[in-house]
Amino acid sequence: MAHPTARQRIWGWFFFDWASQPYNTLILTFVFGPYVTEVLGDGSAAQIAWGVGIAISGILIALLAPVLGALADTGGSRLRWIWGFSLLYVVGSFGLWGAAPDDFDLVSTLTFFVIGLLGMEFATIFTNSMLPDLGSREEIGRISGNGWAFGYVGGLFALVIMLLFLAESAETGKTFIGLDPALGLNAAAREGTRAVGPLTAIWFMLFMVPFFLFVRDPKSAKAPPGAVKKALTGLRDTVRSLPKSPSLFAYLGSSMFYRDALNGMYSFGGIYAAGVLGWSVVDTGIFGILAIVTGAIFAWLGGRADMRFGPKPVIVVCILALTMAAISIVLISRSSVFGIPLDASSTLPDIGFYIIGAVIGAAGGALQSASRTMMVRQGNPARMTEAFGLYALSGKATSFLAPSLVALVTWATGSQQLGVVPLIFLFLIGLILLAWVKPNGDRAEWSSEPFSV
Repeated sequence: MAHPTARQRIWGWFFFDWASQPYNTLILTFVFGPYVTEVLGDGSAAQIAWGVGIAISGILIALLAPVLGALADTGGSRLRWIWGFSLLYVVGSFGLWGAAPDDFDLVSTLTFFVIGLLGMEFATIFTNSMLPDLGSREEIGRISGNGWAFGYVGGLFALVIMLLFLAESAETGKTFIGLDPALGLNAAAREGTRAVGPLTAIWFMLFMVPFFLFVRDPKSAKAPPGAVKKALTGLRDTVRSLPKSPSLFAYLGSSMFYRDALNGMYSFGGIYAAGVLGWSVVDTGIFGILAIVTGAIFAWLGGRADMRFGPKPVIVVCILALTMAAISIVLISRSSVFGIPLDASSTLPDIGFYIIGAVIGAAGGALQSASRTMMVRQGNPARMTEAFGLYALSGKATSFLAPSLVALVTWATGSQQLGVVPLIFLFLIGLILLAWVKPNGDRAEWSSEPFSV
């Protein structure tokens, strides 16, 4: 086929976000997480189990991400790595079908969950590193924001399909619009809800087709002799030199904490609503739709703000909004809102949590988009995959911290509400470290030429 145009390459790159977003939307947050809470019958136990699974994957990503990024930069095709990790994504997603309520195996369920999560996270490292190849300095903020917004829309469509045609209520066995689960799935065995795994896998396989058709890797398809040694040596030198690049060092530290806190909010939001407010999978799905819609809108708006003001102001505003949301979560329960006692029948806690969900979606979407353009500004253009490997490391080096702290505080206090408190402090640490981050990093001002290598 003819060499893809610049527009085709950008749209192909967008489709990775569209294809992969359902793992976050359906499995991590709004459908499968709450389903695990229902099956276990204990919100605190589910929060602890989910925290352990996420912490395990975070440790593995932290150990391997920089090495894999360095290998990709030294020699070999990034696309080949994306193919491999896409396989993990599909296998892990499909495996969740086996989480039947009458024969629920928490260990095997968490194993498949971790496999799929690893596939998504590692593939994301390599696709993010392609961002500089798609446009100039002035353009990448808008491209990143558009891609993130496009991904949110994909997650929204997948969630709507789940709510309307598959995910059944545990009480009625019906979907959100009163239908039996599609395809003759057995509601009593929760097959409609468990179909979230196969749906996520099939969605990914289908919508990765445009990515593989139109995205090209400028690097050699075959690693040169000694590539592994050269990659590890380069990575060692990069890590040793980080203190000499104070802006990059500070940004990696800042993002390490605020992204960990944001992932904690995404990971535990559905489980929290199910355990504290007693929401069903369908209720949590509606909450998810609201968060995704605001996320898509503000990822798009954030991309334009990024293009005009740069990513740093966008990041600061988003962290402040998310900190206030985390404080609000702690102060909302079925019996009270901000310390004001309520009647058990009051809908005010539900309304409050819907508002919080909208804020988390809006600020989270813009924050993630601006964060990856900030990494492009901080990293070495010649070793961008390694830079995003370090970015993944910074996001995962303490990724066990948020879920572990949430699990620990939840266990120590017996309260899901108090278990969220550590996220507040993680956001604040990230905000403080941003003071040492230069908008354009430690190197000289960039040219406006594309970053293609």
